[in-house]
Amino acid sequence: MSKGLASWRARRASRCAQWTAMSSVQELQTKHVIVATGSEPVELPMLPFDEKRVVSSTGALSLTSVPERMAVIGGGYIGLEMGSVWRRLGADVTVIEFADRIVPAMDHEIGDRFLQIMKKQGLKFKLGMKVVGATVPSNDAPISLELEAANHSGKKETFAADVVLVATGRRPYTKELGLETIGIELDDRGRIPIDDEFRTRVPNIYAIGDVVRGAMLAHKAEDEGLVCAEIIAGRKGHINYDCIPGVVYTHPEVAAVGKTEEELKAAGIAYNKGTFPFMANSRARTNDAGGDFTQGLVKVLADKKTDRILGMHIIGPGAGEMIAEGVLAMEYGASSEDIARTCHAHPTLSEALREAAMATFDRPIHF
Repeated sequence: MSKGLASWRARRASRCAQWTAMSSVQELQTKHVIVATGSEPVELPMLPFDEKRVVSSTGALSLTSVPERMAVIGGGYIGLEMGSVWRRLGADVTVIEFADRIVPAMDHEIGDRFLQIMKKQGLKFKLGMKVVGATVPSNDAPISLELEAANHSGKKETFAADVVLVATGRRPYTKELGLETIGIELDDRGRIPIDDEFRTRVPNIYAIGDVVRGAMLAHKAEDEGLVCAEIIAGRKGHINYDCIPGVVYTHPEVAAVGKTEEELKAAGIAYNKGTFPFMANSRARTNDAGGDFTQGLVKVLADKKTDRILGMHIIGPGAGEMIAEGVLAMEYGASSEDIARTCHAHPTLSEALREAAMATFDRPIHF
């Protein structure tokens, strides 16, 4: 169901769904409905989107020229992906982040390296700052942002930019679907409550993807769609949410699956850690261009008693592809020794993953 639809209603008695688009109405008879309307960018009250000077991630892909100065509000996945692209195209990019670090939920060791690499590429950062006001002139004059320290220290400053990308998050696209007319109440974040098999409180109506709990990731939604269809067909379906990878599509990429080191410490779980730098990987060194391929590393976290892999984190070339091996290993309950004893072709980037697994029990070969 597309976002262009003005409203959506379902009638339990006749088990039919009704779409209203513009002035026409089309009624479809169906036994089951899956709500998968996705999400939309969150707009700041003082910076409404015009998709020309104040842009969402969608508008950031449609700018007709490279801005001289770009402010990115939000140092998460989307803000860094879009900001790094425009920096490479020549814009002077400054990222403004409320937290004291970029991508706050990221493993801190990886996040610290990520910040170093982004700074080396020319991105500027104002961490621990929030936007409390803005002036958007009607002409082509710069947009003025009023910033204030997030820790209430009293620090204030103003910042000027030609284009402002607001990347503070996304929200479920559920408000205009008319779900309340059939008894489906949204939670405090606008999401549709579901059970473990994607059922809403209304029989035969299911929900998946960005409109339900969990990470807003396309591949997570795809898996939920597959499993939901299996359940509707009378089969068994299951998703291991601990094995859903996340990827930041910057250059280099950052990818992760499972627990961070901070999460393991907070939970009191004893673990072994193994890391391996791409600087010591022959394929990365061969392909290196300006240091982009050798700045990152692979990090493996394994249970201290069982050696079962609990988390894997990669920053470097092809990280989004390499993380699939970690996802598969975790899905099947593999140990770090299982990866260490698996032959990896030479010379490949994936050898770094094997070496990191070997490092969890102090047996790396090349570092």
